[in-house]
Amino acid sequence: MADAVIEGGSPARHWTKLTDGRVRCDVCPRECVMREGQRGLCFVRGVKDGGLVLTTDGRSSGFCIDPIEKKPLNHFLPGTPVLSFGTAGCNLSCNFCQNWDISKSREMDKVASEASPERIARTARRYGCRSVAFTYNDPIIFLEYAVEVARACRAEGIKNVAVTAGYMHDAARREFFAEMDAANVDLKAFTEDFYKNVTKSALEPVKDTLRYLVNNTKVWTEITTLLIPGENDGDEELEAMCAWIMKDLGPDVPLHFSAFHPDYRMRDKPPTPPETLFRARRIAKDAGIRHVYTGNIHDLGRQSSYCSGCGTRVIERDWYDISGYRLDDTGKCLTCGTRLPGVFEGPVGAWGRKRQPVAM
Repeated sequence: MADAVIEGGSPARHWTKLTDGRVRCDVCPRECVMREGQRGLCFVRGVKDGGLVLTTDGRSSGFCIDPIEKKPLNHFLPGTPVLSFGTAGCNLSCNFCQNWDISKSREMDKVASEASPERIARTARRYGCRSVAFTYNDPIIFLEYAVEVARACRAEGIKNVAVTAGYMHDAARREFFAEMDAANVDLKAFTEDFYKNVTKSALEPVKDTLRYLVNNTKVWTEITTLLIPGENDGDEELEAMCAWIMKDLGPDVPLHFSAFHPDYRMRDKPPTPPETLFRARRIAKDAGIRHVYTGNIHDLGRQSSYCSGCGTRVIERDWYDISGYRLDDTGKCLTCGTRLPGVFEGPVGAWGRKRQPVAM
């Protein structure tokens, strides 16, 4: 937690000055308490001149144009390109992190790309991106920068997407999501033991975030659970998770089950067998969740979207490629007129699986 000198940095929000002179960060439930020159676990928020600062304001770990389905978002402007970027650091410590070189970075050369919010918005428009995604590391830790970028994007008619673990306090949650149009929330498991031992965080704040998004905002929300063999893939846990989703969120929130591959501190675990994803999807469908997807494998049948009214395959999808589309410009099924839940504005895009790095 200690850091000799904090160079630069811009004023941060959501913090409290304690009676002993220390500063408590109030962005997430970790509530890091720091003295002058120290940083929180996320590494990008620290104390300078008696107040909290954000050290990565205006700096990114890189920009890339992705398919929106990679976030993953299957019911939000399908087939369109999204300008993706992140910074460095994270407020979780997941043993299985797939972006650990960024999220666990302690080197500022990981955030060498500099870009103002206005420049990011203009770049997204120049490349024909319908949205900008705050991703790669959790955007809640660079909340102030993310909010500035999101406002600039909205001024250009660009939508905002958050890819987040949802581990945040209420005040920060409200400020952050007020600027977002869509979110994919990682529901990493459904036991407090997993969250405590594997991610060094807690489940309940993530559930609070999901309830808030679905029941109190207009942010289009989808959920992703990475299934790790022997850790969070048991029938009982999956049944409990799906029952909670049905009860607290409803049947129309899309749920993605993704395959794990060995990485970071979980290289001893085997990759997730496809049958595990198929089993999880069956459990979710049996619970009543209408739109359930598999991820990180080729699986056209289970990655496609189906009309809940007549069963028509309305979006034929294999990984990030869309090969068939049977919705009108507002998302209604061309067979029966039932609307697919989500955000559909105009005809489907044709970006596909390609990935394009962008120099700012």
